[in-house]
Amino acid sequence: MELMWVLAVGVVVLYFWSTINILNEYERGVIFCLGRLLPNAKGPGLVFVFWPVYKIVRVSLRTITLEVPAQDIITRDNVSVKVNAIVYFRVINAPRAIVEVENYLYATSQLAQTTLRSVLGEVELDDLLSKREKLNVKLQEILDQHTDAWGIKVSLVEVKQVDLPQEMQRAMAKQAEAEREKRAKIIHADGEAQAAAKLAEAAGVISKEPIALQLRYLQTLTEIGVEKNTTVVFPVPIDIIKGWIESKKTD
Repeated sequence: MELMWVLAVGVVVLYFWSTINILNEYERGVIFCLGRLLPNAKGPGLVFVFWPVYKIVRVSLRTITLEVPAQDIITRDNVSVKVNAIVYFRVINAPRAIVEVENYLYATSQLAQTTLRSVLGEVELDDLLSKREKLNVKLQEILDQHTDAWGIKVSLVEVKQVDLPQEMQRAMAKQAEAEREKRAKIIHADGEAQAAAKLAEAAGVISKEPIALQLRYLQTLTEIGVEKNTTVVFPVPIDIIKGWIESKKTD
């Protein structure tokens, strides 16, 4: 008889021990009573769940980092690329995350993949590479709108990497090289134009003061002498050469 009492007390103690659930600060417990959902989630702290009448499902409220696998996407200008992304989201309503969708992690992952393909397939390659922040915001808004019914908040979406075909990489490299050559030629032409303007200005000053040409000649000789060069330069006025050429023509 005493043994039966001891066994009964032991069973009761074990039962009450099994009803004790300790939830962390970032966890909530969704409680079902005979299959019916209780309106409010429990936790954090000590929660008693008297099974089999009650059942608890633990849900984490921490931000989840979901990596979207690389997706084959054809852009609006018919360029095939591979794009992957990162989605940051968290559960803000634990009962809805359990009741409204079978597996909110899998559902969010699948929705992120389809949304990534549909949104990026509507833009051109240049926009995909240069307007990534704008596309990230658009992706986040679409995902957040669709997952709101599941009690999930999508806080951030980042396009992680865009893999281009080798042919497109070579074409873009040629384009970048041509663009740099174009800029170099423009800068060189601009320098020539500025130099010509300065020469014209200097010629105007020298024409007003002929002695300036002699001073410039002496300065040039001084520079040649500093370099220990034996070459001596004698400037010949263009007017003299012009007169000689004209005399040859008349002959």
